Amino acid sequence: MQSEFFKKRIVVVGAGRTGCALTRFFLERRAQVVLSDARPAGRIAVPGDLAQGSVRLDLGGHSKTCFDEADLVVVSPGVPSNLGILNAARERGIPVLGEIEIAARALTAPLAAITGTNGKSTVTTLMGEMFKACGQRTFVGGNLGTPLIEAVGGNWDWLVAELSSFQLETIALFRPKFGVLLNISEDHLDRYPDMASYQAAKARLFENMTGEDVAVLNREDQRVLEVAKDISAVKVFFSSSRSLEQGMCLEEDELVWRGPGGERRFPVRELCVQGLHNLENVMAALIPPLWSGCPADAAWKAALAFRGLPHRMALVGEFGGLRWFNDSKGTNIGIVVKSLEGCRPPLTLIAGGKDKQGSLAALVEPVRRKVDHVILIGEAAERMEQALTGQTRIHRAASLEEAVRTAAAITPAGGTVLLSPGCSSFDMFTSYEERGRSFEAAVRQLAASI
Repeated sequence: MQSEFFKKRIVVVGAGRTGCALTRFFLERRAQVVLSDARPAGRIAVPGDLAQGSVRLDLGGHSKTCFDEADLVVVSPGVPSNLGILNAARERGIPVLGEIEIAARALTAPLAAITGTNGKSTVTTLMGEMFKACGQRTFVGGNLGTPLIEAVGGNWDWLVAELSSFQLETIALFRPKFGVLLNISEDHLDRYPDMASYQAAKARLFENMTGEDVAVLNREDQRVLEVAKDISAVKVFFSSSRSLEQGMCLEEDELVWRGPGGERRFPVRELCVQGLHNLENVMAALIPPLWSGCPADAAWKAALAFRGLPHRMALVGEFGGLRWFNDSKGTNIGIVVKSLEGCRPPLTLIAGGKDKQGSLAALVEPVRRKVDHVILIGEAAERMEQALTGQTRIHRAASLEEAVRTAAAITPAGGTVLLSPGCSSFDMFTSYEERGRSFEAAVRQLAASI
């Protein structure tokens, strides 16, 4: 059967892992592909099979001619959907779609798609482990790491994918079996003009879902409830503060499921992960497997084995009488607030980085109540200091290494030092992972010198 992309002129925007995977996908279907990236050739490591193959490279800027001649433009995650060259293509009637749209059209297994401001990677990973523990051949990826397009051609029972708001901007017919919306708090306001625009991007997850699909929603998040009003799918809620007749909730020291398969209770004390936010993550992850008929005992066993992800409230160690936690994935204020809830005093917070321009108001009260010292780094330090002055003792550091040394000097024995920046990493590091590794290296270097 001839592919719908046969001899189509397709421009793939972004020459990272996803863009290269898309390029291979289209080449296999005998399309005429241009791989376009604004970065110059010297900054891009194009894989040899593409550099020497039948793909045309358009590097160092997006050539107008390539886009004008295209039948289809496909963008990688992270490529701004409002680029001038993309807007011009739309004006000419050329479809501009994202990688998840192309992948989902080529996949037949049911898909659970997870989005939200915080907790996406944790829920995606944990849900994948639950499906696997129930004997299901499960692909886990999306924004988490492995592009969804790489699932095409595999023999899967389930697909579990993390989706960012950026990815949801470029869907058309995308329709998951389960759509999971964990929470919505201020983030990426350096990309979106306001919270309404950011919320609308998240809400697109549900726009093609019907009564045959299931929306998994946080009952305690007001913005999620606003989105829920317009959802056609079956709504299943999870709640950490009230009992529910249907769904998943926290009742005293148990997670309680009421839905297909009847009522099941799961003791919270058995879990390795800690904190209220992680209980919410576990609840959200459990719902699709349980709703789909997976054995509850097998799904819960996977939850018990889960120890969290790197750079998310990860205990680096106990050195110099202090406990050191790496929460470098805390790239927005909502995550910092949740992380502070799980820490015991005396507490020193290391924060700052690339400023996303979101409101800092939600941080003020938790810092006043929980934090003895704040050490600020990066370009956001000035604005964060203005917001937190008078709430705690504030210090500045020129580097993450200096912040670690300062924390060791000012935090009383028995205390906690938490790196939870509330900002992205790109002013000082290439990623939150690099920032987290640098923090852990600095802590271990300090420990070796004690």
